[in-house]
Amino acid sequence: MSQLVHAKDQGLISYKTLRRAVGCIGISLPFVLAIVNMLLVSNFILQGSVSGYYYTGVRGVLVGSLCAIGVFLFSYSGYNDWDKWLTNAAGVFAIGVALFPTAPANPSASAKAVGYVHLTCAALLFITLAIIALWLFRLTEPHGERTPEKRKRDRVYLICGVVIALCVVLVPVESLVIGAPIAKYHPLFWLEAVAIVAFGVAWLVKGETILKDKTSGGAATPPVGELAGARS
Repeated sequence: MSQLVHAKDQGLISYKTLRRAVGCIGISLPFVLAIVNMLLVSNFILQGSVSGYYYTGVRGVLVGSLCAIGVFLFSYSGYNDWDKWLTNAAGVFAIGVALFPTAPANPSASAKAVGYVHLTCAALLFITLAIIALWLFRLTEPHGERTPEKRKRDRVYLICGVVIALCVVLVPVESLVIGAPIAKYHPLFWLEAVAIVAFGVAWLVKGETILKDKTSGGAATPPVGELAGARS
């Protein structure tokens, strides 16, 4: 019996570690891309979008990070069917964003087509991530106690989901309505960066890096069903 419990504990630790890793990748990705590329080109310059770094010296970082996130989300064993399907779909979209790059300057017809696939995958990815944060992460175990820490986590998930959703809405507003007057500030890059960071924060909290449930003695209490992608 003790061996079984120990095995479950190890699986629990591994699952939380993966969530934290995904959160860290999300939070750091936009800044790593921008800073490392600036160092490579010896110039303080931003690309027009996070996806635009595909055509720079940090292409491998962008593609590798997105694929890592995508593989984890695709293999994520959710608490229920909705959890699993939505998270797995987000994984497919993340890999699609990585493998189908945004259109370069002066694209050919085929590059434009690939660019449309990229935009579709990116939009669906962010929409799905917003739904996960706003809905799935905020669910509570049936008949379970919604602890003070869980309430705090839910507020973080709500904020992150709203931020992602707002960024998705503002992208077409920026590109189709406002356009040229603010282009020099690279608004698309910042909108994508903020959405990616919000995603990272949600998953970092999901991995119980902060706001863990506590017992009266101060020890962390793992939520029931955590190995199945629990609603923590």
